Amino acid sequence: MKQGLQAKRRIFIFKNDYWNIFVISLITAAVIFLPFMIYDHGYFLYYGDFNAQQIPFYLHAHDAVRNGNIFWDWGTDLGTNFIGSYTFYLLTSPFFLFTLLFPNNIVPLLMGPLLIVKFACAGLTGFAFLKRFTKNNYYAIIGALLYAFCGFNQFNIFFNHFHEAVIAFPLLLVALEEFVINGRRGCFALAVGFCAVINYFFFFGQVTFTVIYFVLRCFSPDFRMNIRKFLLLFFEAVVGVLLACVILLPSALAIMDNPRTSTMHYGMDLLLYNNVQRYGLILESLFFPSDIPSRPNFFPDSNSKWSSVSAFLPLFSMSGVAVFCRYAKKHWLKRILVICGVMALVPVLNSSFYAFNSSYYARWFYMPVLMMCLATCLALQDVKLDFSFGIKFCSVMVAGFSLIGILPTKDEEGHVKWFQFEPYPERFWAYILIAVLSILLLWILYYQARHTVAFYRQAVAFVCLISVVSTMLIIGTGKQHASTNIYELVVEQGIKGKDQFDLDQSGFYRVDEYELLDNMPMYWDMSTIQCFHSIVPASIMEFYEAIDVERDVASRPELGSYGLRALTSVKYLFCETDEEEKPSLYGFELTGVQNGLNVYENQYFIPMGFTYDYAADSSVTEDYLSSSMDKLMLKALVLSDEDAQKHEDILPVLPANEMPELTEEEYLKNCQERAASAGTKFTYDTHGFTSEIHLDRENLVFYSVPYESGWTAYVNGEPAEIVKANVGFMAVRAPAGDNTITFRYRTPGLYEGGAVTLIGAVLLAGYWLMIRRYRKRNPQARVKPHRHRLPYAEQKEITQAGAAYINAVKSIGKIPK
Repeated sequence: MKQGLQAKRRIFIFKNDYWNIFVISLITAAVIFLPFMIYDHGYFLYYGDFNAQQIPFYLHAHDAVRNGNIFWDWGTDLGTNFIGSYTFYLLTSPFFLFTLLFPNNIVPLLMGPLLIVKFACAGLTGFAFLKRFTKNNYYAIIGALLYAFCGFNQFNIFFNHFHEAVIAFPLLLVALEEFVINGRRGCFALAVGFCAVINYFFFFGQVTFTVIYFVLRCFSPDFRMNIRKFLLLFFEAVVGVLLACVILLPSALAIMDNPRTSTMHYGMDLLLYNNVQRYGLILESLFFPSDIPSRPNFFPDSNSKWSSVSAFLPLFSMSGVAVFCRYAKKHWLKRILVICGVMALVPVLNSSFYAFNSSYYARWFYMPVLMMCLATCLALQDVKLDFSFGIKFCSVMVAGFSLIGILPTKDEEGHVKWFQFEPYPERFWAYILIAVLSILLLWILYYQARHTVAFYRQAVAFVCLISVVSTMLIIGTGKQHASTNIYELVVEQGIKGKDQFDLDQSGFYRVDEYELLDNMPMYWDMSTIQCFHSIVPASIMEFYEAIDVERDVASRPELGSYGLRALTSVKYLFCETDEEEKPSLYGFELTGVQNGLNVYENQYFIPMGFTYDYAADSSVTEDYLSSSMDKLMLKALVLSDEDAQKHEDILPVLPANEMPELTEEEYLKNCQERAASAGTKFTYDTHGFTSEIHLDRENLVFYSVPYESGWTAYVNGEPAEIVKANVGFMAVRAPAGDNTITFRYRTPGLYEGGAVTLIGAVLLAGYWLMIRRYRKRNPQARVKPHRHRLPYAEQKEITQAGAAYINAVKSIGKIPK
């Protein structure tokens, strides 16, 4: 009897199952990532956004925070609100904050270890939620492993800042359960605040899901709710949001005018996706490991790249969910799964997780994935259920999707070919093989180990095996699409290249690059006009739209916009030495090779802060091609009609006979005139900038710094009005003579949000004190903590020791010693 119980305890390493799941997840993730890290000499390098955003963003933000440069950021695009731009990516991530303990040169080496720990933490928080509903913690460990290594997390290695939301979300549900069932007060407010601070983008979807979860959970007899409880819960939710306002408010103000946040669904687009392949992709994502983000394979024309469409559970796939849904009658979990399935298939409902934005994303799938993990746990722990049904169901689905691989297709010459429908057939069949292997391993578990103690070990081992194989396949295929010399490009030229330049350091300027890795100048801590970053001031978007340059998720102006380079004080351009097509920009000359790159210097560089002789209002710009507007902006200062009229006493509207010609001579002449009018000194920091300039007459002084509400200006110590100039930038009126012009920046909403957060903290503290006093005066009001009963019935069917235990209880009527 005792030996049986001891064997049960020795299934895993530690007595504490939180340690068990954390260590198992940690080791599994280490097995996945360490080979790639060893291959790249300690660095974890992937492809696409990971190399172009995640690594340089960590480096840039790490340097900024450690040096206190957290207000205006001169190193992102043309300049941006640092807090508003980086809270989405990493600024409030505990993992990023941990890197602040290390010097900047160590940060790139931490990317791999941090990912390993993130997977382990996802398993840990998933376990904290799942164990509430399982009779045996070992089933919760299996479910937590499924959550940690699900397809959603595999896919989003590409976007490693998504993992924080996956880790935080189960804590929100745990806090809700604790509030309702165990009467634990205050934790829900903390969980709401924590999730909101971690990532505001995901928080909106978490609120949507939690409301659905709460409503359906109320149909359970153990989830008792009354008016008093509901009001207290609502109060905690509000307090939680208040606690996060120091981050939420500046973040909201930073994205409010971003055109990407204001597109909505209309007409039939509310009900049906305009691409039928997207339906197939959503269904396929339940049964197979995720496609790599930029190379969809099963449904290549679904127009869903980078949308995080993946809900695969390693080994079990949909088998446990199918069994649970077959036998569960009116269970709250089944209702949640059905509702999530419907919402995923209806565009307007899917977009409800993203403020009803029309852009397609499935970045909320980790929430139903957690519910799928719970359904799998519940199906496994009830040994009376016919689990073979789920295995057969998955077998049929895998066989059906396999037929896609043999669909005929035609090549460019009209020849019919078989087994080549997918863009990458070898990867397609590799995924089919993983799905088939999972089914075979499930049969082994079901028929050989289902009713033995060995089931737990084998289930964990098989889940870890499929997780390792599928994730390594995804990472490996992703790295195949990276540059062949990715280590030299990212590490040698990027990370270590900062000290390989010998450029002019006498004043402020921006740089440009041609056909390099996105955000490469960010590795070198240089201000650049080329920037791959989604959250930038709306004025930058307005400016690029005005000059007919597309600005969606990145600023990538082509060389044809040469006026843009002069207007924004670009001094250097970098390109590969072996680039076949040399960059051609008026006024730029090759000056040498640095850091393995050709360096071109602008011989007609315009320093920051200069003046004009003319203004251009709508009467001028409406007859001018938008694609040439950047050239016009070197001749005349583009103003709104109201501002042009207001300042016409010092800046007359450009006459028709002065309209600039699109020639090299005219362009270089305008550059020389603007440079001659520039100030003598320009200093800047995270709080703003100071410019010194001598004016022959009263004029507007222009600065190519994005216009934003956080700016205030002073001319010779006196407050001055900021004029929105050249569509997205700033100018200020200054008198004749020597002038000292100062612009100061204050992050919009930061201090107001901080005050609201302080109010929330006071409310929470007062709330805790009131609850504590009430319970002291009314001991009968204390809620007895919910305890899961021991799995006696389950032990009877699983182990002989458990059977003996149950028989002993039945015979003597009490627990034996």
